[in-house]
Amino acid sequence: MGKVVDILKKVGAITTNSHIVLTSGKHSSKYLNKDALYPHTLEVSKIGKMIAEKYKNKNVGVVIGPAMGGIILSQWTAHHLTLLKKQEILGGFSEKDGENNQVFKRGYDKLVGGKKVLVVEDFTTTGGSVSKTVRSVKACGGKVVGVCVMVNRDQAHVTAKVIGAPFQSLDVFQSDAYDEKDCPLCKQNRPINTELGHGKEYLAKKAKK
Repeated sequence: MGKVVDILKKVGAITTNSHIVLTSGKHSSKYLNKDALYPHTLEVSKIGKMIAEKYKNKNVGVVIGPAMGGIILSQWTAHHLTLLKKQEILGGFSEKDGENNQVFKRGYDKLVGGKKVLVVEDFTTTGGSVSKTVRSVKACGGKVVGVCVMVNRDQAHVTAKVIGAPFQSLDVFQSDAYDEKDCPLCKQNRPINTELGHGKEYLAKKAKK
């Protein structure tokens, strides 16, 4: 583990020994809390600069991140690329639609059409959000020159092949992630954490069944 995980530890963004419901729906004993990171703008700026340094020699015209966390990261990365390349690099984002795809609204499809695009994201567990964003960029006529995430939670399974574009991460934080039916934490009757992740929504849905 390297600099990014050190930053996350510094701002109290890492939780262990818990029972978390992740965005993907999987369960885990560990959690990376981006909401604890993003108020610390100097730290987020450092991370954006790390990504920008990796891609400063690529012909990037626009940086796109999937909502929500990717929005902030795309702005900081585009900011630092603009400074490094001494030309304006645009920043934008994709958003979920009713079918849980990542699509462009607000006219941002026009930002990526015909452009070389860097896709950024905070954490990947399954790679679902970034792969959906990559597909939307391509559908709008953009060329994805790379995908970069702050932290890859599953190095063995989240790869360039899964993402659909050249892929790298600044850091790795390997952690368990189980389907609900296979979750040992559920089998141990460990309480769901309702303060972090999607535990509150998960329990509300369970209560309706």
